[in-house]
Amino acid sequence: MRRVTPVLALGALLLTVLPAHAADGPAHRESYGTKAPYAPRQNPRDYRNPPAGFVPVLTENVSRHGSRAATDSEDGDLILALWDKAEAAGQLTRKGEEFGPRVRALLAAMAKTGHGNLSGRGRRELAETAARMEKRLPSLFAKIARDGEKIDVVSSGQGRAVDSGNVFAGALADADPELKPLIGPTRTDKDLLYFHKAAGGAAYRDYLAGDQRLKDTLNGITGQDRTRQAAVSVLRKIFTDSFVAQITDRTGAAQAVYNLYAIAPAMSEESPDGAGWGLERYISRSDAAWFGYLGDAEDFYEKGPGFSDSDITYKMAGVLLDDLFKQVEAKRAGTSDLGAELRFTHAEEVIPLAALMGLPGSTRPATPGEPYTYAGNPWRGASVSPLGANIQWDVFQKGDRYLVRMLYNEKETAFKAGCRPVAGNSSFYDLDELERCFGRG
Repeated sequence: MRRVTPVLALGALLLTVLPAHAADGPAHRESYGTKAPYAPRQNPRDYRNPPAGFVPVLTENVSRHGSRAATDSEDGDLILALWDKAEAAGQLTRKGEEFGPRVRALLAAMAKTGHGNLSGRGRRELAETAARMEKRLPSLFAKIARDGEKIDVVSSGQGRAVDSGNVFAGALADADPELKPLIGPTRTDKDLLYFHKAAGGAAYRDYLAGDQRLKDTLNGITGQDRTRQAAVSVLRKIFTDSFVAQITDRTGAAQAVYNLYAIAPAMSEESPDGAGWGLERYISRSDAAWFGYLGDAEDFYEKGPGFSDSDITYKMAGVLLDDLFKQVEAKRAGTSDLGAELRFTHAEEVIPLAALMGLPGSTRPATPGEPYTYAGNPWRGASVSPLGANIQWDVFQKGDRYLVRMLYNEKETAFKAGCRPVAGNSSFYDLDELERCFGRG
């Protein structure tokens, strides 16, 4: 996320420093944005059974990496430089006196984990998702083991995505040791799973770098008085009013506080006694909600549905949608020896794919001249692509007929409008119908 704009990297705000029942509430998750820690969206006991006679023959996913450390120490370095200056001048509040040591401890934990690397929480998120997959489809994995089918694991090649694939595959092997020799080494496909930085993303990168409408829209959203008010409110919890008045870039300084607060829950298992970092003391819920909205606005226009007259943010995800279909079609054609295709990637791929597929929350772009707002649009980063987000297709066969069920963050999810399930309120779709609905063939 660019640090030169006042739009913030999003965060899993209060999860490890409030009781779980409070931190998991809808009001909180909206503020977490795309750094929200993962939680499955449906109880597995509530999944519908396939129509009579259909048996699972393939499962495949697209998964974002799990919770991680910050990608660098820039936020901590920025705010600690101010904190050291304020401490020397006696310009810290009572709360502010505690802030510096807490941040230094968090920075040390992230450095030890490795910047951008999976945290303990991230590893647990992926392992638990894998275990639930195996429990959801026990007969499929038994068939894979019995018939010696392959489990293919592919990633973007970035460290946290590679590690996510390895952790996920390892958890499957732990659940059923007979699967271990059938799991291939995690391979890299950047064109498929890092397409925003590959050749297919060239036009998209030009859009990010030079589209004036994008810049004007985001500047208009972030340049509101509420942003300046929130920044001052955050800084006054740490520094005296006179010191705050001397800070040249108050929004940037508040960003640094917010970004640290945001990443802290992802690092909960590395905190002292696993009790959390306590950074919720330095930002109010209302200020966190505002910065969460600003971050969602940036992700909406840069990765998501974007402007209604353009598909530049998500058209390139077609390579990934094509691959989802390709695996099912190969199974139907009898040319595939795969039992599972497991893909591990990033928000920059999951968010566009959700928009391209018309997944819940990603169906409504913004009309030019009418900026994205929470009141006017259902898109929320915490729902569309939390850390560990996943889209899974389970494939079932009966004779020469194949059905597909989609799970989105482990919730049974309808395909886009215009796709007809096999029966009313069913989660199962005939492959032929999906090919028609998505214009394949």
